[in-house]
This record gives sequence, C-alpha cells and structure tokens, in this order.
Amino acid sequence: MTAELVRGQNHPLPQTRLEIRISAGNPIVAGATLGDERGTVHGAEWVAHPASPQLAGIEVPKQAAADHRLAVDLDAMPDHIHRVTVLLALPAGVGGPARFGVMAAPFVAVTGLDGTEIAGYTITDLDSESAVTALELYRRQGAWKVRAVGQGYAGGLAAMLHDQGLAEATDLAARINEAVVRGMARSVAQPPPRSEGDGRVRTSAAGVGADPAATTGVGADPAPVQPQTPQQPQGAPATGGPVNYEHPARRTAAPPTPAPTAPPAAPGQPAQPVAGDASGWTMDERLYNQVWGMFEDLARTTAAYRSAVDFAESRMEQELDRVLSDPRTRVGPAADSARADARAKHADLVEQARAALDRDLAQLTAEAEVVEPALPPAYARWDSPVWQAYQVPMEIPMALRVGDLHLPERTDLRIPMLVRLPLERGLWIDAGRSGGFDEGPADSGELRRLAAEAAVAIAARLLAVYPAGEIAVHVIDPAGSAAGSFAPLVGSGALAEPPAAGAQGVSSVLAALTRRVDLVQMAVRSGATDALPPDLDTAEQLLIVHDFPHGFDDRAVTQLRYLADEGPAVGVHLMMVADREDARAYGPVLDPLWRSLLRLTPVADDHLADPWVGHAWTYEPPMVPRGSRVLDQVLGEAGRAAKALKAARARPSYGN
Repeated sequence: MTAELVRGQNHPLPQTRLEIRISAGNPIVAGATLGDERGTVHGAEWVAHPASPQLAGIEVPKQAAADHRLAVDLDAMPDHIHRVTVLLALPAGVGGPARFGVMAAPFVAVTGLDGTEIAGYTITDLDSESAVTALELYRRQGAWKVRAVGQGYAGGLAAMLHDQGLAEATDLAARINEAVVRGMARSVAQPPPRSEGDGRVRTSAAGVGADPAATTGVGADPAPVQPQTPQQPQGAPATGGPVNYEHPARRTAAPPTPAPTAPPAAPGQPAQPVAGDASGWTMDERLYNQVWGMFEDLARTTAAYRSAVDFAESRMEQELDRVLSDPRTRVGPAADSARADARAKHADLVEQARAALDRDLAQLTAEAEVVEPALPPAYARWDSPVWQAYQVPMEIPMALRVGDLHLPERTDLRIPMLVRLPLERGLWIDAGRSGGFDEGPADSGELRRLAAEAAVAIAARLLAVYPAGEIAVHVIDPAGSAAGSFAPLVGSGALAEPPAAGAQGVSSVLAALTRRVDLVQMAVRSGATDALPPDLDTAEQLLIVHDFPHGFDDRAVTQLRYLADEGPAVGVHLMMVADREDARAYGPVLDPLWRSLLRLTPVADDHLADPWVGHAWTYEPPMVPRGSRVLDQVLGEAGRAAKALKAARARPSYGN
C-alpha cells in the first residue's frame, strides 16, 4: 500500500533499486546530492545534476522538464554515503516561473522498478522559493528509509547547495543553469496545451501580443505528461504491455464528434491502429496529437528497453563481483558455473527486454504506416501524393513538419517533427560541421549549399500552408553566394523582394523589420492596433539570413538579436543559415542568439533531445527528393495566389 507522506514523515524502503518520479506543472531541474552521516556534501563531485547526471548509484535527467524519473541503486552507493537528497529547482533566465508559489504543487513518488508506488509526497506551502529539497533517502542501522523534507529556498539552487555544506555552491549552481539553458537549444518542443478555438483561422494579429514565454523546448510551460497506462515504466526489466492506440493521455478536450475508431481486434491481438484516433476538434488536430503521442510512446518504450538492459548488465556485474571477490571461489568449477549462470541471466533479461521493445516497435510502425498517408500537406513529406492535389489553403494549420526523427533501435520508424504555427521560436540551419556529419559531405561548400536548400525547403512549406497574403518572406544573402539555392523562391515570385545583397541591403531589410516590430509592439501596448500606418504589412514576416555574419556590422548584429528576441511575439520570424564558427569573432555576445533558435541540420544529425527522457534523436531535414518538381509546383501555385490577391487589392473599389 502506498504511503502518503507529509513533511517530516519517514517510511522504510522495502527494496534498494528504485525510481523517483517527479511531476510538476512547469519545467523544473531535478538533481541529487550525496551526503555523509551528517548530510554534508563535500564537493561538486557529490552532486548529480544535468551537466553531470551520473554518480555511483544514481542517475538524474540531463535537462529541465515537467516530469522526471531518477534511477537509484542504493546497493551501489559507496559506504561513506549515508544520505541521498533529491533537489528541485526552477531554471533561471528561460522565461518560466520564478517561484514555486505560482505553480501547482510538485509531486514526488518513490517507486519500484515495476512502477509500484512505495511512497508519495506532495510538496505544499511553497511561495517565494525557487529551489526545494524534496525528500531524502537515508541509511539507518543498515537499512534505508525515505523522509519527506519539503524545505524551500528563496535564494535558489545556490542557497540550497550552500546549506548542505558545499563550498563552491554558487559556481556549481551557475554551471547547472548554464547546462539547462544549453539543453533548451537542442530540445524538441513538447506540444503546448490547446485553447478553445486555437485551430480556427488566424491572421498575423494572432501573433501580436502572444506570450513570449510560450517558446518551444524545455523553457516553455508544457502541459504535464501523463504516462501511457500500458507502457512499461522506465527501468523495469522488460515486462509491459503493448502500446495503447486509444491514447488515453494524449491532449485536448473531447472532440464534438467522435474520432475514428479501430475495428474490433481478434481475441489476444492488439487493436489495429487508425489515423486520427487521438482527441481533438478537427482531423488535423487529432493527427497532430496522434503524431506527438507516437513520439512520446517511442521515447518511453525505448527508455524502458535501455533501462532494462542497464539493469541486466548491472546485475551481472554484481554477481560476477561476488564470485571474484573471494579468492576461494575465484577459480574452479564452481566459479565457472557461477559465471555462466550470471551471463545466462543477463542474456535472458536482455532477450525479454528486446522482445517487449520489438512488440511495441512493430505496433508503432503499423500506426506510422496508417498515419503517414493520412497527413495533410502541412504535416506530410514532400514525396506524399497529397502535394499533387495541392491548393492554397484558407486557414493557417496548427503545425508544420520540419523534418523527421528516429532512434537507433529502429531507424526505419520515422516520426514527423512538428512545430507549432505561428512559429514561436526562430530556426537555425547549421551550415557547419559537427559530430553527426561524419558520414555527410566532407566539403564545407557542399554543406553550405545543402543548408541553403534546407532553408528553402522549409520556407516553401511555410508559404504553401499559409493562406495567400498571410506571410511574406525576405532573404538576406550579402554576397549572393546562394543565388542558385534561392532561385525557386525568386522565380515563383514568392519573395516580397529580391534577396538583399551587400551591407546596404542588410541594413535596409533589418531596419524595415525592426521598425515593424517597434510599431506593432507600441500599438499592442497602447491598445491602438487600428492606428498602425496604412503601408505596414500586417502579414507575418519570415526573414532568412544566409551566410551570417558576412556583411553584418555591430549595429546589424544588434538588430538581428532584437528580431530574434522580440519578433516572434509580433509575427516576425527568423531563419538563420550559418556556421557558428564563422561568428566566433563576436565572442559570447552571440551565445543568447544561438540558444534562442531551434538548431536544425542539412544532413542527418543526432543533436535533438526529447522533453521526457532526454534521448538523442537523429534529425533528418525535409529535403525535396532529387528530380522532383513538387517544389516548383507548390511555389508556383502559392505565387499565383499571392499575385492574384495583390491585384485584387490594387483594384479600385466603388461605393454605393
């Protein structure tokens, strides 16, 4: 039976391999300290945190999230460790809440590997605190217990670490927060909660006054994720049911009309997947929620498999250590038999884990095969037949596909990577080399060309899914080095004006967009949006900056940072095509710019992480198939619709 603890209460732990599950309404940082008999932490190496997530006997998440799972093996704790303290803190400088008092009370549960809850604790009565000691596991007379603490600190993480005796508390707190901020830049956005009417027609006014805190990644305020009922808990040794295609935890209210349902399954067989069986008001919304549900399912079932394999390896190592620790049993038939038994148990556990993973992956693959052909243009691949019947839409869709994601356990199972519209975060197409480019083109010029083509492909998708006149695209190409890549945009008439070249062109475009941001911000703050100048384009604006920082002086760099920070809230969006190494001369002044953008790559790269368990997902850009004319066809249709709208607006109207 679960023990519901109150502050100060303790409870015995019946086992030593545990999970600590944390649920909060907003992204938080989770960590742990190891203390001696008095609870003193003697150095930074005694603290598990996002920048150093593993210590002997404990592993914590690598980034901030609304839900966490910490793995604990008390048997693996060194003998001088007598206390494990679980810490929660609000990340600083990422746009989220600054104190726990404005959030729902965090809940912490200690569970077994099978998910059975041993003790739970709801941390109440928090106000100005930005860090809290949630609970502690402590050793008493050879046995371990858990105690609910709930001690908050208005001074934040540094004050909490200092209270535990850590001399370098301030420096370590700064390193932890820096690691969390860096994690934001590589994190795949968790879908935010929907509000009523969010799927209806939106003009650029929808972006005006939008909450700047609603950015993608772990710095946003995503809805709490509830684990799928049949999913195997992370760390369990490969016992779990198949994926539930009814998706009981996928977001949004019940739709006004029932979603499609699968035909009855044969006895003993899993239900057949159906496209659009998630909740939502429209089919597009149901498909959006279903895709995100698939992403979450794949993340969690893979986490369960990896944790089960780690458990099997840890158990085998412990059994082998016991055999080798005694010289009397180190050699001989008994030792050989013990080693064989340990390896056999390891192989059996891994086989069970793989069987459970293969079962879940097979069902997710079946779902992907059903969902992919049903996706609308905004969510579909470029090779989808849906583009052959493309027509300029009348409404802005919920989201846009900017690539695919997959994990190494099943590389052919691709999950669409969707970002919400209007864009709440700028994009950075990285034209430089990284560890993931080892199998890509070796020539830096080829990488730059691919980066420009990836930017054009994403810009074309944006133009294709917005109604005519609802988005304008600008290009800055100071040296004209990407003229060939931008030719489809220029030839179709999709650009508001030719690509800007030279320092004067850079200055002119940035000045115009900066003026637009300033005017709209002032109009919104004063409640006088009807007083905007008649020549101001109220459509959303996308600025593509190629080959940064070539052609940029200090003033232009300042304007670019301003657009990245303030633009999304008023409908001005930034897409950078750049190699970060080229901007090293500016030093750390541009670090906030890179962190504020969602980094994408022109070739496959495993730099993105999910907001649940932190897997390194391989990202693949949405490139147009070689030899396909779909890009010209779609841009041509969008360009003709834009020209027709412009001509209609230019015609004089006659009153009665």
